[in-house]
Amino acid sequence: MITEAQINRINELARKAKTPEGLTPEETAERALLREAYVAAVRANLAAQLENTYVVEPDGTKHRLTPKDRR
Repeated sequence: MITEAQINRINELARKAKTPEGLTPEETAERALLREAYVAAVRANLAAQLENTYVVEPDGTKHRLTPKDRR
């Protein structure tokens, strides 16, 4: 789970990256780690949401979504 403080830090680093001074190598590495954590949290939230999603057929029957085969 990503915290509000981590999101604020991502935004802070993004703003600093747009300035003429840019980011230091340490800040660039920190930004990469924070971005990975953010993307992982978004994917986990989406997976959890899809696990609790039902399809309602026209006849009123419900069934869960099934995972699609990945190739």
